[in-house]
Amino acid sequence: MFDMSSNPIYQRRKRMNALMMTVSTVALAFGLFWLLWIVGVLLWEGTSALIRPSLFTQMTPPPGGDGGLANAIYGSILMAGAGTLLGTPIGILAGTYLAEYGQRGWLAPATRFINDVLLSAPSIVIGLFVYTVYVQQVGHFSGWAGAIALAIIVVPVVVRTTDNMLMLVPNSLREAAAALGCPTWKMVTLVCYRAARAGIMTGVLLAIARIAGETAPLLFTALNNQFWSSDMNKPMANLPVVIFQFAMSPYDDWHRLAWGGAALITLLVLAINIAARSLFRK
Repeated sequence: MFDMSSNPIYQRRKRMNALMMTVSTVALAFGLFWLLWIVGVLLWEGTSALIRPSLFTQMTPPPGGDGGLANAIYGSILMAGAGTLLGTPIGILAGTYLAEYGQRGWLAPATRFINDVLLSAPSIVIGLFVYTVYVQQVGHFSGWAGAIALAIIVVPVVVRTTDNMLMLVPNSLREAAAALGCPTWKMVTLVCYRAARAGIMTGVLLAIARIAGETAPLLFTALNNQFWSSDMNKPMANLPVVIFQFAMSPYDDWHRLAWGGAALITLLVLAINIAARSLFRK
């Protein structure tokens, strides 16, 4: 039997494998250290605000006063919900075209390229765009402007996910539906969508998680509102902007609320990502 321990090539590969495993382990530990430190500090500072019922029942206070983030939470829910409802159908339809109808021609590759650019574009650029084409035209900030900015962020995420998930559907399912005389639109809605449903829903959830903490687009669109407001045509309070403003202030009460809001968004994003991964496994 050949003794591999005396083979110089084997020994060199074994040393290289041990070196790379060590480097990978150190890199993993380095990344996890900072991640756990950030999350630990966030939860340590934000827990004192999270356990107070006033965080969810009272509105943002004036300087030196006691209050909560009820109006900011409500505004974030409204704008994120409206942005999701606006962006999701567009993203699903565009992704469907790319996967099911765009196999030929230049339009699908060009759309994928533009979608990738939009997917990686800084959110502040999107906020400035909506400010220019909408806020300046109507002459005031509003919740609808914020929802439009968030919808633009949602669209490329849903497009990419829908496109990828539909491409993973086996062609045998499409061929079987076509062999039975099923039209293309019915094959897409009744066969492909059902097969890729979990993946598409995962993309929608991940898009919601991304827009939950976006601050820059809302600074130029929805701005803020210290009071409770259900009118989407007026400036509206939202968690990211309130956290930004409170964190930059010199008041300890506002700092505590900023930590609580940041911890709330972090836990929400964590819950959405866990739900998305659980759904995708199914």
